[in-house]
This record gives sequence, structure tokens and C-alpha cells, in this order.
Amino acid sequence: MYRAIANPSFRPSTEFRVYAKSRRRCLLFSVEAVVWVLLAGGILFAQQPKPSEYQVKAAYLYNFGKFVKWPANVPADKGDSFNVCVLGKDPFGPTLDSALAGEALDGKPVEIRRISRPQDAGDCRVLFISSTEGNHLKEILTALDQSGVLTVSDLPGFTRRGGMIEFVLEGDRIRFEINLANAESARLILSSELLKVAASVKRSSRPGD
Repeated sequence: MYRAIANPSFRPSTEFRVYAKSRRRCLLFSVEAVVWVLLAGGILFAQQPKPSEYQVKAAYLYNFGKFVKWPANVPADKGDSFNVCVLGKDPFGPTLDSALAGEALDGKPVEIRRISRPQDAGDCRVLFISSTEGNHLKEILTALDQSGVLTVSDLPGFTRRGGMIEFVLEGDRIRFEINLANAESARLILSSELLKVAASVKRSSRPGD
């Protein structure tokens, strides 16, 4: 270090450059790790350094429940379990069940439910809408209006079409977008910590905004 200050023409050695690059990578990894701990803390994938797409999404579904406050008078609040539901063809398979087995939210055990009609979502806290339901999305969201259910999907344009949280890909990373206006219209309160780590936050419920 002192040699570099005394001699402006000094160039770091190859070893030093490799070390500095390694340090930058460690810093970037640490930043991502903080976000992962925030959103996936409590669900660890033992001996699997890179979780599958739907393992990551399952972890997100669980952790969304930690950062959302539901109105006290919604039907789902009266049950004995915290229901995470899947509407339509289930893309998770056993992954969702194994990832959330033994977990609890809001003081209640998490229960996984598969449903075929939006009318059956009344006691769901979190509802994942499968991509198979894209042609019926408007009818589904209309049926869920004011029901206090957090809607999540990986359907393209989901948040622009009335949904609350949409999974998106950024490179090889799975992230999510939030339409805050859609959530607030259902009287859901989303934590500022959740909003901070979203890829984007839309604050209008108008289509296309």
C-alpha cells in the first residue's frame, strides 16, 4: 500500500488483482445473502446449493406471509390454520408441501391446499394462481374482490391485470413485482421491508400502469 502511494506508476500484482476481484464477489454475495435471509429465512435447502425454480417460489410464498398484514375480519383469519393455496394446475408438485412442512405463520400451522375454483379461496391467506388460469384471470380476480386474499402468480403481466405479486426473472434470478394499489384495495398492508426488496412496485391499479 505504501509503495503504491509513493510510486504513481505502481501497478498491482496479478495476485493482488485476483484478491481484489474475489473480495468484490464476496461483497456481492453478501448483499444477495442478506436479501435471501430476509425473504427465505426459516426455510433452508440442505445440501442443495442452488434450489430449483419452484423451491425458490415456495420459499417466497411462505415469506410473503411474514410481511403482509391481513384485515381482522377476513374469513381466513377465523380458521385454525394459515392456508397457502394453489389455484389451477399445480406447478409445485410435492415441493410446496416439503418446503412448508412444519412451518407456522401468524401463530398458526401452515396448510397447503389445492383448489379448482376461485370461490373456494375464501379461507386462503396466500393464493398462487397457476399459469393455466391465464384465460380466466379477470373472472378469478373479480371473484376474489375484497376477499382479503394475497394473490401471487408467474403469469406475464399479472400485476398489470389486477394481481398483487408477480414472479419475474432477472437473468437467472427469480424476483417479484408488487402492485401496491391492488393489495391495498383488498385491505392488505404490505411491509415496507417487502417493498424494499421487490424488483418494482406499481402504485396504480389502472391496466398498463
